[in-house]
Amino acid sequence: MSDPVIQGWCPGALRPMASGDGLVVRIRAPHSRLTPEQARGLAYLAGRYGNGLIDLSARANLQLRGIGPASHAALIDGLRSLGLVDGSIAVETRRNILLTPFWTPGDANDRIARTLTATLMQEAAPDLPGKFGFAVDCGPAPVLTETPADIRLERGADGGLICRADHATHGARVTIATAASTASSLARWFLDSGGAPEGRGRMARHLGRGAVPPGRFGEAAMSPAQTVPDPGPCPGGVLVALEFGQMRAETLTSLADLGPLRLTPWRMLLIEGAGIAPALPRLIADPEDPRLRISACTGAPGCPQALAATRTLARVLAPHLPAHQRLHISGCAKGCAHPGPAPLTLVATGPDRFDLTRQGRASDPPARRTLSHETLTSHPDLLTDEGP
Repeated sequence: MSDPVIQGWCPGALRPMASGDGLVVRIRAPHSRLTPEQARGLAYLAGRYGNGLIDLSARANLQLRGIGPASHAALIDGLRSLGLVDGSIAVETRRNILLTPFWTPGDANDRIARTLTATLMQEAAPDLPGKFGFAVDCGPAPVLTETPADIRLERGADGGLICRADHATHGARVTIATAASTASSLARWFLDSGGAPEGRGRMARHLGRGAVPPGRFGEAAMSPAQTVPDPGPCPGGVLVALEFGQMRAETLTSLADLGPLRLTPWRMLLIEGAGIAPALPRLIADPEDPRLRISACTGAPGCPQALAATRTLARVLAPHLPAHQRLHISGCAKGCAHPGPAPLTLVATGPDRFDLTRQGRASDPPARRTLSHETLTSHPDLLTDEGP
């Protein structure tokens, strides 16, 4: 078994990434929102130039799968007509902004996100690593704390706005007018202090190695985070979950008929103005559905690095997952679907072999080795059995 390849960057629309089922084209929708017209157009393009599968990423971006290399230029033309593509790869890479889905027009989230977008689109903006991102999370309490981001704009413990480095407990006091420029200055400090050697690096890792942000970023304490919301009614509409974060183009077309859609990092879409969730294939409205507690990557054959299929196994194991238990199924040791530790992790080591790790990452030493698909599905109790 060869080690998985760490790309060190994320796909975009202008710079797609090759996968086992064709090119993966990632779309960073402005304000993480699709109008009905954009959603219908995107669904058409996914079926016209790809295999009709659409992923919702952990950074609230959409990914079209199965795009043929010869079709990429035509796809970009279609995305450009929908207002869903940037002017250059550099701008696309820098405009890595995660916005709370609970923003309202004209509020702090809306205004800061717009200013930060304009700041990052300037030629003089910091040349940051491809995975470096910003979170705009200025509601009453942060809801994006568990979602990867390097610089966070949010409410502090005293109710004021702060800008803080990921992994830091304090941040600099800011206003709506100064938030974007302060975030940009923190990004420059990250680069100037050696946070991205050889063009790669993340803020939490930088601080974990002992780097200390400038003194002003210790002014105000962070606020306790809210828990990730469940599917169901929410401020501004209703949240619906996608099974393992994926839907077909037909599902997106049906959702577009219900209203504008906001993308979230929780494998959920917020349907603006809706009161109830629609009944559509592989759409989850029940907060008790066990599939919500399973993270499963694309797996084989969709990902060339995956050693086994993942989601078929996930569907079979879901009904047997104990209440409140969480499971991560990874096609390789990279653990893309859940980079952090999980209570239970199954890692493919061959076409029909999985290792089981408890309270760890996909790359950690396993508690059990070489479990087959048949063994796991016929004896799902092996997941929680503490025996050897």
